[in-house]
Amino acid sequence: MEGMILFTRVSKEQQQTDYSTGSSWRYLPESGIVAMDPSHSDAPVTMLTEAFYSACAPDISYDARSMVFAGQKNKGEPWQIWEMDLHSLKVRQINSSTENCTDPVYLPGERIAFSKLTRDGSGTEAHALFTVNLDGSETKRITFNPNTYFASSVLKDGRVLSVSQELYPLKKEAMLMVLRPDGTKAELFYKGLAGSVPLSRGKETVHGQIAMVEADQKTPEKGKLILVDYRRPMHSKLDLSEGIEGSFYSLSPENNGKFLVSYRASENEAYGLFEFDPESKSFEKPLYQDKEFNAMEAVLVEKRERPKKIPSEVNMDSDTGLLLCQDINFSGYHKAQNGIETKTAVKMEILGLDASLGIVDAEKDGSVYLKIAADTPFKIQTLDQEGRVINGPGSWIYLRPNERRGCVGCHQGNEMVPDNHQPLSVLKEPIIIPKLPKLMAKTNVESE
Repeated sequence: MEGMILFTRVSKEQQQTDYSTGSSWRYLPESGIVAMDPSHSDAPVTMLTEAFYSACAPDISYDARSMVFAGQKNKGEPWQIWEMDLHSLKVRQINSSTENCTDPVYLPGERIAFSKLTRDGSGTEAHALFTVNLDGSETKRITFNPNTYFASSVLKDGRVLSVSQELYPLKKEAMLMVLRPDGTKAELFYKGLAGSVPLSRGKETVHGQIAMVEADQKTPEKGKLILVDYRRPMHSKLDLSEGIEGSFYSLSPENNGKFLVSYRASENEAYGLFEFDPESKSFEKPLYQDKEFNAMEAVLVEKRERPKKIPSEVNMDSDTGLLLCQDINFSGYHKAQNGIETKTAVKMEILGLDASLGIVDAEKDGSVYLKIAADTPFKIQTLDQEGRVINGPGSWIYLRPNERRGCVGCHQGNEMVPDNHQPLSVLKEPIIIPKLPKLMAKTNVESE
């Protein structure tokens, strides 16, 4: 099927987005995945998932031989992850879950990543990221914060890029997070202006840029085509749809530099498929339009560059990860704002889901070195001598077993580079957070 276009087709009534549960965004009832020949766009499309009540979210393997997708075999059953051989069209089920699963994406190697409905320690129902071998073995959860994760893709550097939204204790705006396939080094990749939300997967182009569809919460029916630079995603936003009436829903970059886009000119129309030139910011040609159906999530069956395979540092025999903060008072290169010198923090508090996990003293240089229980979500805030909050709390963080992470300080953005000196805190043993009996007993045995 190389050269064919595969896309999700669904009744045009299914146009709402829901970032809390994903029920109306990522689970499209009575949807199906169809194939079309772009050289004969007037020919009838072929339904590939006729045996499914619902199917969506196709992703093509790097050798263009197979497709993974989310499918609901019968009405009312949980959505599972499936793979189709694009030569024989035979389908096999990859996982078997009692909870809904969606948005599979091929990883380098014989594994995929996908989103699965879970309930975390705070009682929040959300979608966490999991990985699994293509034969269905070794299912592993890789995210552990009270965020929901959808619409993942894989960058050329091997990391997973995913739409994420913090749900607890309060809902925050969705953004793009990036992390390694083992769940380590999770961090913010891109966040739009206040009130903006991503509507599609962020996908890397052949030119090393990230393209996505974004909308404003006040006008969610107006999806904009956005491009950001891989090296400076927070400071390079370009609106490719400026001046174009109508709305974009999803996109997929092609090897020729063009985009396959899902677009409609007005709210009364269904989303159709078009080829879009990001250089001229114009449509090349219409590929598919149907008054009764939306055409979304289009992908071209073509071979792609295989991403790097990142070695994993996770060791499940370890109960902890290590976090080094170089200077809790560093918040940028300018310590004074509006002529007022900022207060100095001398302590750091680590906050868990429902209680403080501990308060620790910073060293004279502001550094803190912690050994924290693995796969445990926490936030950080800094305090002055009287215990008043100076900075924070920040976003939820978690460390995988045996993960080593470092941060420059309580800064905004992720472009700061640490000074080249040895922090005083690493000259001592890391401070254990929290002081769980299991961890304390293990530490005492090691000391003896």
